[in-house]
Amino acid sequence: MALVDYPDPKNMTDASRQTTAKILLTIGRIALAVIFIVAAYAKLKPQAPVPWSMGSMRVSLSMFAMQVDSYQLLPPAIVSPAAHFLPPFELFVGLWLLSGIAVRYAALVTTLLLTVFFAVMVRSYFLGLEINCGCFGPGERLGPITLLRDGSLLALAVAVTVGASLINRRRNAAINSSSPTEAPSVS
Repeated sequence: MALVDYPDPKNMTDASRQTTAKILLTIGRIALAVIFIVAAYAKLKPQAPVPWSMGSMRVSLSMFAMQVDSYQLLPPAIVSPAAHFLPPFELFVGLWLLSGIAVRYAALVTTLLLTVFFAVMVRSYFLGLEINCGCFGPGERLGPITLLRDGSLLALAVAVTVGASLINRRRNAAINSSSPTEAPSVS
């Protein structure tokens, strides 16, 4: 079995470090985008073998509302609007991440959303609620595996947010250092 010879980080040039960071950031961003798009699709798709329509999506969102309600967190009047808002918002966030536009802001929104999801899941788990997660549609029990998965997604989102912010900061520093500075005027 041949061992792969990885480059020593001490010998990497600054340019190769930045390239590696950008590649890792892109992989993390695309992974999060795909996960959010798949999660939104799973909540919006018809739950029965019927064609896609506004009616079938409304039924799917109503079923998702039951999962949202099972967390016993929101007042009944807010459950349905929240359930109808979340999947399209997840789709929007996924497409925003996929687009690569304003990555640090998209990553920050993703991190905040996953933080809320994870906190609600941990709360429900420790309250002993035996409910469906609702993360990827119906039928997924809330348990240690879903907590581990969503905690890992949150860690990835934090890493993408930090990476995007650092890359943006370096880019701005390079732009500011390469632009000519004006000499102070003497009056």
